[in-house]
Amino acid sequence: MKKDLRRRLELPGVQNVRDLGGYQARNGLVTRWRRLLRGDGLHRLTPEGMELLNSEGLTSVIDLRSQAELEEEPNPYVDQGPVGFYHKPIYDDLAPALMATGQGADDDDPLVHFYLSALIDRAEAMRDILATIASAPKGAILFHCTAGKDRTGLVAALLLEAAGVDRQTILADYSLTREFIADLVKELLERTRESGGDAERHAQFLACAPLTMATTLEQIDRRHGSVSAYLTDIGLELGDLSALRDRLLAD
Repeated sequence: MKKDLRRRLELPGVQNVRDLGGYQARNGLVTRWRRLLRGDGLHRLTPEGMELLNSEGLTSVIDLRSQAELEEEPNPYVDQGPVGFYHKPIYDDLAPALMATGQGADDDDPLVHFYLSALIDRAEAMRDILATIASAPKGAILFHCTAGKDRTGLVAALLLEAAGVDRQTILADYSLTREFIADLVKELLERTRESGGDAERHAQFLACAPLTMATTLEQIDRRHGSVSAYLTDIGLELGDLSALRDRLLAD
């Protein structure tokens, strides 16, 4: 049974699938294991990996990538029986290739601009993603993007904030990604070089410093008063907020 409490799931074909369970929340509560999983791209997940993931109680997969990314690297859970698949892109066409161009990246930390763009300019998409998680069937939900760092990291941060997990723990969860995606970073940078992009600039977007997420969430605090207020301001229903908390915290 103890093996079920591993934070990182070691699955053939993926590098960065992790559980949001085991984190201390308010009022002495702790986030539950195998309720919400965050991950990188699943296109290389082997049949053995799928079997292992399904055995952990997986019932839903939410793909945060664009349509172009989904077509280029298909998700193995599309039309795969009992596991529900939801395509919920945060951006219609944004992918690491666009970030590598440095567009809109005038900040000292270019990722902050990217994250705020996702949270503010794509607030409707964020609301839809969180509402989908709130209404999904019981069982484990896996949401993912390409590296499991940026789009996935933002959704994870919002979910943990909604559950009452403290900010330092949220930042630590975000920065865990850098321990697991070294090989993927090399691959993404090589793709950028081959396509004639700016690999040095792209590398800045592949960093995973706690300060990046801290600055982003602080900006949301300033704009909305708190991240919880942001969630209601973007139109997330109170019932959905309650369902998200229950999914992570309830018995």
